Amino acid sequence: MIYKFKILYLIILFLSCGLTSVKSDENKILFKINNDIITTVDLINEIKYLKIFNKELNNVEQEKLYEISKKSIIREKLKKIELSKYFEKLEIERKYLENIISNFYQNNNFENLESFENFLLEKNLSIKFVEKKITIESIWNQFIFQKYKNDVKIKKDEIKADVIKNNIQNEYLLSEIIFNLKTNESVEEKFKIIKSDIDNKNFETAALLHSISGSADKGGKVGWIKENSLNPKIKSSISKIKKYFYTDPIVVPGGFVILYINDKRTINITDNIENEVELIVKAKTREQLNQFSNIYLNKIKKNIVINAL
Repeated sequence: MIYKFKILYLIILFLSCGLTSVKSDENKILFKINNDIITTVDLINEIKYLKIFNKELNNVEQEKLYEISKKSIIREKLKKIELSKYFEKLEIERKYLENIISNFYQNNNFENLESFENFLLEKNLSIKFVEKKITIESIWNQFIFQKYKNDVKIKKDEIKADVIKNNIQNEYLLSEIIFNLKTNESVEEKFKIIKSDIDNKNFETAALLHSISGSADKGGKVGWIKENSLNPKIKSSISKIKKYFYTDPIVVPGGFVILYINDKRTINITDNIENEVELIVKAKTREQLNQFSNIYLNKIKKNIVINAL
């Protein structure tokens, strides 16, 4: 990716606008991603949106909020630019969108759509803003699935044998930071920077700042993952740490991952072996598709030009 603007200049410009409501005459153009213009209002709205998932952002200094917002916008714009090459309109069926919105607000502890819309209005955001983001993410996920579904390698028979053999297993509530390296940057140097943000702030903020994964916008939260669905390398690293600790960087396709254990529990899966196998297959499929997505995004970044205006 070619960055033709100075970070310090943009930070000063952004901070001069503040993080509260912005009048139309205060809206400033910050930079352009190919032909898409990004303004201070875009950045402020992005921060408001990210705070829906990450309450800890209220305690993050403004310079860091800028970096997090900029990174999130660029990631979304990369997807939008690439999808526009293959789709005339970035739209999904209304019923499907409504179902995703319903899951979205329920997963974020809103009682119903009305309460969620009222919350957005209080933040000077609209449901259309959220729908647009969800639409792009949904189309992107489907695009990646269609592009790489034949490359997903799952050994279902081995999974079933492992489930039968290890019917009592651990389940982890995980968060992740997936990163790659710049030219001439070492893993040790990058990990030192990330580790400093984890230790001085928290894992969620470090994920927002450094992770290239789609989970970054949610502070790196992955959810409950069964031990059987982890690859041997990750399983080995996870088994060596306790709850509230994180691993050293682990090599994965497309970069490196740092995993944090939010919680841990033991489950018995003897009651429904077939269902458990299907859940693990889905988890492994999702993991591989996420890796393909990260690799593909990293590839198309090289053809994107970002200019200060």
